[in-house]
Amino acid sequence: MENNKLHILIVDDDNRIRDLLKEYLSEKDFIVSTSDSAENAKIKLSQFKFDLIVLDVMMPGQSGYDFIKDIKKKIKVPIILLTAKGEVENRIKGLEIGADDYLGKPFEPKELLLRIKNLIDRNKKIDLNQKYFVGEAIIDLNKMTINLDNKTKKINMSEKKILIEMLANPGTTYAREEIGKISGIIQERSIDVMITRLRQKIENNPKNPKYLQTIRGSGYVLWIE
Repeated sequence: MENNKLHILIVDDDNRIRDLLKEYLSEKDFIVSTSDSAENAKIKLSQFKFDLIVLDVMMPGQSGYDFIKDIKKKIKVPIILLTAKGEVENRIKGLEIGADDYLGKPFEPKELLLRIKNLIDRNKKIDLNQKYFVGEAIIDLNKMTINLDNKTKKINMSEKKILIEMLANPGTTYAREEIGKISGIIQERSIDVMITRLRQKIENNPKNPKYLQTIRGSGYVLWIE
């Protein structure tokens, strides 16, 4: 197995999708393994190291949701969830329990490829085992905590996802729509509430934020000293 090639695991009970994605992604210079069930995927995860998993939600036996819950306790690997188009609740549920991105069926393989590249690039930039400093706040993504003034506060999965993105790209403005896609939060009001909560955990003065700022008419940006 070539060391410089990324290894992707496709988990889907539809053999047409498995074969299509294996052929397409192999042509794009990935190493691709496939599984037709969560149970078979767990065996392969015990045998090989994967850089990313593409996972169908609805499968016989263990569902994609339960599969995510199981493996996220043991290994850290980015997951793209395949869901039926229009099933917003399924997408939100998947993101809440640990999926990193989602794609509605039917989809174009090229769009999946772009999402794979973006997700891998994003995870390359951020070491989850490293602590990050934003002003006086210490962010531990692995433990999902922020320490400020000797007080430790927990962050949820949605907050963690947007912090990973913003820490990887400081100074980049993110529109609410982008934040919604990354965090799995749909309503704009809920996005604003999440940003307010993060400010309370990061900023010495949340009402006059220095690091997690609003760019009027554009969105939000994280600055790192």
